[in-house]
Amino acid sequence: MAGLRIPDVPRPEDRARFPAGFGQRFIVTVDTEEEFDWGAPLERTGHSLASVPRLRKFQQFCEGLGVRPIYLVDYPVAQSPQAAELLRAPLAAGRAEIGVQLHPWVSPPHDEEVTQHNSFAGNLPPALERAKFIKLRDTIEANFGVVPQIYRAGRYGVGPETANILSDCAMAIDSSVRAGFDYSSAGGPNFRDHPVTPYWLDRSNGLLELPLTTIFWGLLRQQGRWLYPALWRAPRLRGALARVGLLERIPLTPEGVTVEEAIRGIDIALDEGLPVLVFSFHSPSLSPGNTPYVADEDALDALYDWWRRVFAYLALRKVAATSVAEIMGAVELSSK
Repeated sequence: MAGLRIPDVPRPEDRARFPAGFGQRFIVTVDTEEEFDWGAPLERTGHSLASVPRLRKFQQFCEGLGVRPIYLVDYPVAQSPQAAELLRAPLAAGRAEIGVQLHPWVSPPHDEEVTQHNSFAGNLPPALERAKFIKLRDTIEANFGVVPQIYRAGRYGVGPETANILSDCAMAIDSSVRAGFDYSSAGGPNFRDHPVTPYWLDRSNGLLELPLTTIFWGLLRQQGRWLYPALWRAPRLRGALARVGLLERIPLTPEGVTVEEAIRGIDIALDEGLPVLVFSFHSPSLSPGNTPYVADEDALDALYDWWRRVFAYLALRKVAATSVAEIMGAVELSSK
């Protein structure tokens, strides 16, 4: 049994530590998934995989800059022969890594109704959550030729049994915690009080939590964890606080975050000693028209420019790209 449920706030003694020589690193995670209408009710069918060919360009882009992207693959992509053809060689050569991303509404076995509540895999009966995870993991291994070691729940939807499932299946990392965000109003987990620092879910079985990086910036940033949620009914006030430099929540993603904002977040994360910065975005954004963030080719060019400038700034700050394998090889199992 895992030592900590993922929805629970960890204790100080759960914090993971890295040797001094590890320094500060970053990873790029890609929620690699089907395209669907983000504004419509979820459906088992009706999605497409038109953006899959765009993975080739992104992989080449990252390789040219010395970055190993981590593709968190859901079931429709895991079944895609084209995705396997594009990614098998980089995965085999260690130029990329692969992980599991569970969208329960499109992942067999289909034993539940498709509802908003059930779109968070952790809300499913534990046996069904486990069966969906194992089916997806095994499909990825069979089609991509690599055993995935990192997991992210679609919609960040972990539940009380998710850590046990991951431990039992010998996963190394969960990266489902989106620190500073609360999805409870939709039936999902509340990560408002979770830290951005890595911590152990199950030290004895080597299961590490690697939260997505979210930083509060501004003169009121020390109060951000309670003040920002308190303003959820006043989005205009949130915007006003950000504009005058008082409080801004900055997730490290090119989706809805400017490069200037991201650099402010990077600076704070590094100054506070965060050992691993976790960047993320959705693969459908690599093809215009699939997400709210990339409407046309100009917006796609801007997305690539965002990454180019962020990677350059990280290099300037001497923050190197890393990988799941390097993280697990470096992290110290001892709590001392």
